[in-house]
Amino acid sequence: MHRSVERGITISTAQKTGLPALTLGAIGVVFGDIGTSPLYAVKEVFHESHGIGVSEANVLGMLSLVFWALMLVVSLKYVLFIMRADNRGEGGIMALIALAQQATHKRPELKWAFLTLGVFGAALFYGDGIITPAISVLSAVEGLEFATPGLHVFIIPIALVILVGLFVVQRWGTAQVGSFFGPVMLVWFLTLAALGVKEIIHNPQVLWALSPQYAVMFFVHNHLAGFLALGSVVLAVTGAEALYADMGHFGKQAIRTAWVGLTLPALLLNYFGQGALVLRNPAAIENPFYLLAPEGTIYLLIGIATLATIIASQAVISGAYSITRQAIQLGYLPRMRIIHTSSREIGQVYIPFINTALAIGVAGLVLGLQNSSNLAAAYGIAVTGTMAIDTLLASLVAYSLWKKNLWAVLALGAFFLAIDLAFFAANLPKVPHGGWFPLVVGALVFTLLATWKKGRTLLQKKQSDETLPLEPFLESLMAHPPQRVPGTAVFLTTSHSSVPHALLHNLIHNKVLHERVIFLTVVTEEVPSVPEIDQIEIDDLGHGAWRMIVRYGFKDEPDIPLALSRSEALGLPFNMMETSFFLNRETILPSKLPGMALWREKMFAWMNRSASTAMEFFKLPPNRVIELGTQVEI
Repeated sequence: MHRSVERGITISTAQKTGLPALTLGAIGVVFGDIGTSPLYAVKEVFHESHGIGVSEANVLGMLSLVFWALMLVVSLKYVLFIMRADNRGEGGIMALIALAQQATHKRPELKWAFLTLGVFGAALFYGDGIITPAISVLSAVEGLEFATPGLHVFIIPIALVILVGLFVVQRWGTAQVGSFFGPVMLVWFLTLAALGVKEIIHNPQVLWALSPQYAVMFFVHNHLAGFLALGSVVLAVTGAEALYADMGHFGKQAIRTAWVGLTLPALLLNYFGQGALVLRNPAAIENPFYLLAPEGTIYLLIGIATLATIIASQAVISGAYSITRQAIQLGYLPRMRIIHTSSREIGQVYIPFINTALAIGVAGLVLGLQNSSNLAAAYGIAVTGTMAIDTLLASLVAYSLWKKNLWAVLALGAFFLAIDLAFFAANLPKVPHGGWFPLVVGALVFTLLATWKKGRTLLQKKQSDETLPLEPFLESLMAHPPQRVPGTAVFLTTSHSSVPHALLHNLIHNKVLHERVIFLTVVTEEVPSVPEIDQIEIDDLGHGAWRMIVRYGFKDEPDIPLALSRSEALGLPFNMMETSFFLNRETILPSKLPGMALWREKMFAWMNRSASTAMEFFKLPPNRVIELGTQVEI
């Protein structure tokens, strides 16, 4: 699952922060999802619908599968292999897509295929991201039913209040709450370990499950039912991609230290503790996590678990903001209103549209499916799909960019892909019972991403076919110049070599040209961040005209006024009170011209109308902006 969580901890901050502080931060942010899986993973393997009986062989087999899943998928694949695929220190699906594009830049057919895979993996995150808060918080609150059965009717309302409240507070930012994430999750993982150790001491033979032979025998004894049980075992590794996605915020060393030093041991101790409890008391399979709690501590455990699941949910919400902002920067989504909730940290943002969409989806799932077991049936398809896509993209990067031996890459990639596809196949029976939900959401988001990207490509091609080359046009214009008026005009244009439509409209309607004319193009590079020294490129075109290219990475924050203030060092000073910004606003007219299907053109036109303005996105001063509209058929 994809977890690109923005906490305002950037590489520059990470370099100034000690390893202990970064490790504590990683514990609080990176491991929320995988850290709350013990709430529901074990009981779901033995859910009555799976037909797996509670016997010593089956319990040990289940524990062996969980152990080797954590070791092979999380430790070996993500921690040791995929975390090496960093894009200038950054990780996550968008960084991996950018690396894959670099690896296939000479093979357009491969580039398209791997790019499509990567974008679909990013789209799957949204469906999975709706399920994670719902199942995490609901499974924590369900502990009340074991403490006081009469509270059953209040479980759904309490879960909804917590979840809706979490979405409501997003607009005020999470800086203050975030400072508690690390300590709270530290307490959570220590609690997991302590609960597990208490039970393992009474039944140490459960540790036999460390041997892979018990996992093999689990399949031998249970046949197809044993294989399908992998659909629940995968719940133990959901959130694995967060280790990779948050690499840029905490660094590889801190995440690896947190995983090996605390998170992995705590998870294993708790899973094995639950197994030991079930061996001693098979009836405990009803909810082995909460039945680990010593007498009199159940409400305390419910409170800690609820805090942990809120943190896990917050990671998903922040991750949705992050991946959305990156998709906008890379041209896969229209501009949206992005609110910064911190004056000091660029990573802390709030996107109202995404927040509302997630809140509606989460509330609808809780009301529709009612309990964590039903939600678990919808969980796993998107996770395993994304894991398989990560394997394919990382293998491509290993061969093409790292220049590793082809056969070694194929062998390692095939090994990981076999595990991913086994988990994916085991989840396929869930599709009719709720597994369709993340797939439908993923397909819808993918359609939106692909339609916007294709539409923008068609629009730019249409405009480039109808525009004039910039420099010959200027020479011709200056042969018989229009009246020059005081001030600076900045024309934003997607092509640095063509005449902006806004300039032509201004000449036609106003018949004047400013003393200084700047043709400004914003370029998003396939890297997370562009150093300040490399951001601005200025070319003097003569006649008081300049071409300026401002480059950003896909995690940078576009700020045109700030970029203009930095251009003074390059010999082009700006007085914002004497500067006007001219923007072109296109109205898309769907047509039956070759390009996209008519329904996709209508979707693109709707997305274009719904997009926030360039003025908002680039932080242009509203009283200095002039928009000129054009109608375009695609």
